[in-house]
Order: sequence, then structure tokens, then C-alpha cells
Amino acid sequence: MVVAGRGPVIAVEAAAGWAVRYAAYDAEADRGVELPPAARVPMTVDTPFDLASLTKLFTAVAAVQQLERGTLGIDARVGAYLPDFHAAAEGGITVRQLLTHTSGLRPELALYDCASDEARLALLRAEAPAEAPGTYCYSDLNMLLLQYVLERITGRSLDVLVRDGISRPLGMAATGFGPNPGAAATEDQRRPWAKADRGMLRGVVHDENAWALGGVAGHAGLFSTARDLAVFCRALLAGGSYGPARILGPDFVELMLAPPGLGFAVDQPWFMGGLSGRGAAGHTGFTGTSLVLDPATDTFLILLANTVHPRRRAPDNRPRVRAADRLARAVRGRAARAPSP
Repeated sequence: MVVAGRGPVIAVEAAAGWAVRYAAYDAEADRGVELPPAARVPMTVDTPFDLASLTKLFTAVAAVQQLERGTLGIDARVGAYLPDFHAAAEGGITVRQLLTHTSGLRPELALYDCASDEARLALLRAEAPAEAPGTYCYSDLNMLLLQYVLERITGRSLDVLVRDGISRPLGMAATGFGPNPGAAATEDQRRPWAKADRGMLRGVVHDENAWALGGVAGHAGLFSTARDLAVFCRALLAGGSYGPARILGPDFVELMLAPPGLGFAVDQPWFMGGLSGRGAAGHTGFTGTSLVLDPATDTFLILLANTVHPRRRAPDNRPRVRAADRLARAVRGRAARAPSP
């Protein structure tokens, strides 16, 4: 599924392939076991997807909303909000470091192997930085800790914060944490290639840790459609507003998208083709999702795919690069054809 737009206009909206094609994965033959044609589900422009790490963008917006309200300090120490997370407190981790993946925390913990919620929480509370704070290391733990900070200071769960602060005001009715029975299928999740034995997944979160945490997590768990994500992009490109709805002020959108980005990655090689290096910001998701917005050209690009169906493979950014290159050429071509003032 691809959606691309500029300004208030969606220029491209197209779906291809299957939302559900396989019944299982045959490990011996190294191929998917296809469903009969009549049982397959075609992809449509309305198909919801497991966003995977695109969830982090919504967690980041929820955090920046609290910055704007003055209830959260960008350079405040996490220990000021979560003193019971003693390892993070002792490490001096700050909110900014969580948002920029410079806390020094390792990429993940095996929360999915814990026997209870209490054991998972104890593991998180005991997790100290593996590197000196200030060292970049992309980590799901950053957004998990940020989730606990937000829930502590607001008294509301992350799913409520996202719903009431982002998706509902923007009219993103198809966006929310799962389950979502109509979503595109993801993986026949089994060891040894996965971290849990859950079978073919559809409508429940793919990420093992998010699943272990009940489906609502700061790093994964949201489902959405390309049309809803286009609204999200338009709101940010317009300075935090969409129609009558306002989710952030322009100064705080600028703060979030300025290098190195808060939650967002900025100026990555696969961003917007030839427009890279000009402030394009976005993120990818493990299930095959990606989102990029480019304030310099008022342009956005959304790609949603179920590339882990029927099982996960090595990441491949080449389709993202090709799509971004084509969009960049179209934007440059339109600029070249524009009449001189």
C-alpha cells in the first residue's frame, strides 16, 4: 500500500497484492503454504496494518504534547518521574535521551520470556544503560520507559493518550492499539526464527515484547491505515493542525523534527531520494511499514507492507528508496515546470 501527497493533495493512493495469502510457513521447504485463492484476502486502500515501530512516532508526539503543557521536562531525568526505575535513575537518563535513542540502553529485553507482569516490570526497573548516556543506540526500551513516564505523570494509559490526544482529534478512526481482526496478516511466528511460538498472526501485535505487555507498548502495538497516516503527516507538515484540530503548536513540531529528531529519524539515506539532507523526517517498522515527511517540499510518503508474511526476512530498504526517488523526481519536475513569479 502506498500513499504520497503534497500540501493538502493526495497524489497517489494504490494497493496491490494480498492482505492474507499464506496459511503457514513451511520451514523445511523454506516457503509459505498458500491459501486456496478463494480464501485469500486482497489488499485494499482501507486495509489496516500492524505499524510496528511507527508506534514510536505516536509515543513521541504524546511526549511532546506534555512538553508543550509543561508537565514534562525535555532535559529532566527519568528518575524524577520514575524513582522506582532505580537503574535508569542511577544512570542519569533524561527524557531527551529517550527520545533521541541516546540513553545508552541496549536494544531490547526478553520480556516475552517472563512469567508475569511483575517479572517484566522488575526486569525493566533493573535495566541500567549498557553504554554511557549520550551514546546512540536505537532501542525499544527508550520508548517503553517513556511510556511509563507518560502514564505516571498523566495518570492515563498510553492507548488513551494516543486516542484522546492524536487519533480522535484528527479523525483517525482506523488508528488504535489492537486487536484489529481485519488487519493484514503478519508472521507464522515460531522459534527458531522468532522469539515466541504463536502461529500465523493477524490482527494481534507482531512484536513479541508488545504482545507480552498486553498489546499496548511505547515501541509497538498500533494499527492504522495509509489514509489515517496521511492525516497524521498532514497535521505535522501544517505545524500541528489539521482542519479545526490542533495536536501541537508549530514551535513544538519544529522541535520534534529538527535534527536529530525527537522520536523521528532525520535525513536518513532512504528518505525522499534526492531530497535527503534537507530535513526529511520519518521512521520504519519491522513489519514492512515506513513513513516520511519532508517539510522543505510539504511532501509525505507512506509505504505499508506485510513483508514478514509468512515469515520474517532480512530488512530491505530498496523498495523504500525506489519509491522515494520517484517521488523526489516528481517534486523536482513540478518545481522546474512552475512559472517564474
